[in-house]
Amino acid sequence: MRLLIVEDEKRLALSLAKGLTAEGFAVDVVHDGVDGLHRASEGTYDLVILDIMLPGMNGYRVCSTLRAAGHDVPILMLTAKDGEYDEAEGLDTGADDYLTKPFSYVVLVARVKALLRRRGTAGPSPVHTLGDLRIDTAARRVFRGEDEVTLTAKEFAVLEQLVLRSGEVVSKGDILDHVWDFAYEGDPNIVEVYVSTLRRKLGAALIKTVRGAGYRLEAPR
Repeated sequence: MRLLIVEDEKRLALSLAKGLTAEGFAVDVVHDGVDGLHRASEGTYDLVILDIMLPGMNGYRVCSTLRAAGHDVPILMLTAKDGEYDEAEGLDTGADDYLTKPFSYVVLVARVKALLRRRGTAGPSPVHTLGDLRIDTAARRVFRGEDEVTLTAKEFAVLEQLVLRSGEVVSKGDILDHVWDFAYEGDPNIVEVYVSTLRRKLGAALIKTVRGAGYRLEAPR
């Protein structure tokens, strides 16, 4: 599936693109409204993530122009928390959903997947199996054998990042970028706390520490 990100905050746009690419999406990024309209009008995208405050043409005009031309691609709008624009106006122009900055990456991915499911293009199975462990990223549930393991939203989000890159080393920085708000400035060691909790709940052997690099999820032997 192909996603288009139209966002002029380059750090945010590139962070989103990196995370969504890791989740299996093909992602293109543009940084102004005119380019965004041109690319979205090509009709090759399954979903558009569209900022409202854009140079050249704001997100409302991009959205309303696409809808007036008959394009029904799902659109997820982004805006600043205290911006002059509001949710009602965004949805009135034809957006399918709306997210206020700063937001959690986990919430954004959940919204993207929900919009794609609604459209009937949710992609590959969201259920991942590692030994006797089953992780359903759509239902956000974890099972060990027949027993469900209860995780908090943040615990599941950390686990999901490891699951989606199973067998690869995932850095602490990547986990912070994807699970916590982009504006998070707290102690990065919070990741270690959540990894420790996951090991306690799911088994110590599941998550390996790669010294100086990050963590790797491995199927138990």
